[in-house]
Amino acid sequence: MNASETPDVRQYQERLAAEGIDVVRVTYPDLIGTERARDVLLDQLPTACEHGLAFCRAVYHTSPQGDVVPVTGGLDAGLPDITVRPDLATLVALPWEPGVAACLGDAIDPATGAPAPESPRDLLRSVLTRCAEQGLRPVAGPELEYFLCDADPGSPSGWKRYSAATGAVYTAGLRADPDNHLLRTLRRLRDLRIGVTNGNHEFDGGQFEINLTHSEALSAADRAFRFKAAVKELARKEGRLATFMAKPFNDAGGSGFHLHLSCEDDRGRNAFDDPAGAHGLSATARHALAGILAHAPALAALANPTVNSYKRFGPDTLAPWLIDWGLDNRSAMVRIPPERGPGARLELRLGDASANPYLLLAGTIAAALLGVRAAEEPPAPLEGYGYDTARASVLPTSLSAALDALEADTALAEVLGKDFTTSYLSYKRNEVERFGRHVTDWEFTEYAYHL
Repeated sequence: MNASETPDVRQYQERLAAEGIDVVRVTYPDLIGTERARDVLLDQLPTACEHGLAFCRAVYHTSPQGDVVPVTGGLDAGLPDITVRPDLATLVALPWEPGVAACLGDAIDPATGAPAPESPRDLLRSVLTRCAEQGLRPVAGPELEYFLCDADPGSPSGWKRYSAATGAVYTAGLRADPDNHLLRTLRRLRDLRIGVTNGNHEFDGGQFEINLTHSEALSAADRAFRFKAAVKELARKEGRLATFMAKPFNDAGGSGFHLHLSCEDDRGRNAFDDPAGAHGLSATARHALAGILAHAPALAALANPTVNSYKRFGPDTLAPWLIDWGLDNRSAMVRIPPERGPGARLELRLGDASANPYLLLAGTIAAALLGVRAAEEPPAPLEGYGYDTARASVLPTSLSAALDALEADTALAEVLGKDFTTSYLSYKRNEVERFGRHVTDWEFTEYAYHL
């Protein structure tokens, strides 16, 4: 932002001050989709907008345990800066923090003036630019699940599931939510204005799903990112833990990040709908579906980004295990919901809740775009219940295998960009190596007494 734009910042200052706000929290996603942030006093907002906020670029290379992973451009370059500039168009008051508003920030490489190479938000922007060149505008609707936990000093993790209720899938009220967590959270998220529509208790005890409305893809990713950060923060205020980990408990299923995707054409019409097309889908929709199926092994590295992610997969889990698609079939990796016309879309069920929303959308849209360019048709849809390896190929069964698939998929990597792909692979392979050296509770229980 240059000096000529400062008066607009002043207008934001005046508006915020009139609302009793004296702090602006500038947030942005790191490589794994967690929230990095800085609180800026309101009188310093013009300076933050003009000059940006300096952060060490290695924030993108820092693990959840605080290790700085040796990724090119970080430690080897002397830990240089990135500059984060507030995106004031995303300002909203935080309903649970009196006097505080939050906005997203955009990460810039001060040496080049270009977006930071690892910036997830800018990666998605670059993919969407390629879609626009094809005359397509992706529209997405995220669905996310999570577990709520109460403190339990007696357990190894220090946490236990908030509710042990079983058989309470698709319920609301006190039956499986004795403290009305869902109602409180829905109302807070409504006031955050991120497009939350509804929620319910999910399959396992202490598990919830909250849905977001559909929108243009960058907005959908922004809202999913803010949603995850808000749910975790609201839980912390109550001394609880909300986790979007793929599979946090041995005796429960996993948490998914299902993504509904369609595209609009240059006239604003749903480009996936065609009453005369096979299954009521246009050629664009079928080609996009074929692209997602073709690039699914590599896409898993972004949609299922942790060692833990692959413990969610398997037969009879209602999580994808095979590379297939079906018409209104929840046992398939890609489900085509029954709506057509303006509601025509596909639902990618591959992602788990730990996925970075920006990377999940960028990877999915890139795969769909490659399919549209290749103009190939998908195989026949799955009939009946899935999970039959005689009918479809198996997805990668480990993070290491998925990372190998991403590296080998040069077409997808080209759309995502070499710099991003190299950084992501380095960061995630370090995670695999660290896990391989770690002695787990399972190993001690299995071996220590008998061996």
